Amino acid sequence: MAFTMRQPFKLTSALAGASKTAFRSAPVRSFHSSRPAANFFTSRTTAPSSSLVKARNAFRQSRTYMQQPVAAPNNSNLVQKLVVGGAIFGGTFLAIQFVFNRETREDGGMPPYERAYLNDTFMHTGLGVGIIGLSARAMFQSGMMYRMMATNPWVVMIGGLAVSIGTMMGTRAVDPDNYVPKYALWTAFNATQGMLLAPLLFMAPPALIARAGLYTVAMMGSISFVGATAKQEKYLYLGGPLLAGAALVAVSGFAPLILPATAVRTLAFTENIWLYGGLAVFGGFTLYDVQKVLAHARMAERGLIRKDAVNESISLELDFLNIFIRMVQILMMQQNRRK
Repeated sequence: MAFTMRQPFKLTSALAGASKTAFRSAPVRSFHSSRPAANFFTSRTTAPSSSLVKARNAFRQSRTYMQQPVAAPNNSNLVQKLVVGGAIFGGTFLAIQFVFNRETREDGGMPPYERAYLNDTFMHTGLGVGIIGLSARAMFQSGMMYRMMATNPWVVMIGGLAVSIGTMMGTRAVDPDNYVPKYALWTAFNATQGMLLAPLLFMAPPALIARAGLYTVAMMGSISFVGATAKQEKYLYLGGPLLAGAALVAVSGFAPLILPATAVRTLAFTENIWLYGGLAVFGGFTLYDVQKVLAHARMAERGLIRKDAVNESISLELDFLNIFIRMVQILMMQQNRRK
């Protein structure tokens, strides 16, 4: 079959041979090689009719190879996946609303200035994530990141982290009225994050990257909804515990550099802390950061601080990146186990 497909001009001869083989079946042979009747005076009117019936049956049987039954599309698995996904989403939404978010806001709803400040922050967060994705894709397609990682990966990683921290601190330090340096440093920060994220494109297929991004958006969107509709300053107490959890996750990330390769169970435990503990910690940071944005909006309304949606978006961008990287790693692990 592979030889026939590689030589398409022999396809007609192959089909002709298959049809000849099909017409040489037992019914066709019996029709063509039938013996003459012993009785010479047999009625001639019965012979053509019986021969016609035999020929028709033989032709129908010889064409059975062309009349393959077409399998109907199996929609049961798709329906089952949709039902399970809908049940999980509905159950999560009900649990969030009736367990975590039972209390109503003291002001009876989100005031207009808080809503505008939160929308402005989310808009900058989306723009920052878009810049990160475009810069990572550009570096991946140009091959620049591959050459840099092949020459000296440690210099690239350490230098990238230093530039990332420097541009982040510079963005936060610039006054929001100075638009040009503010947005220039913010763009440089996002481009640096894209450079650090580009190696993932060499290890994961595009479909998996898209799934991880979709899961990250869904997770952060649901958590942000909880933070935006919850009681004022309800989750701001999580700052200290989340900082301690982030330190534990960071230490577990450096464990493979310290522990020997023979400590398999310990390395597996630290990897689970890095992946699933990191998801929990940065999901909590998303909740904390959304409520912090609303608290800053109220302070800016009273004139206590300056309104700065760019600085607020940096925290949400870092939450997005940390959740996204872990989503990609978890999906890659699941794909390797299926193989």
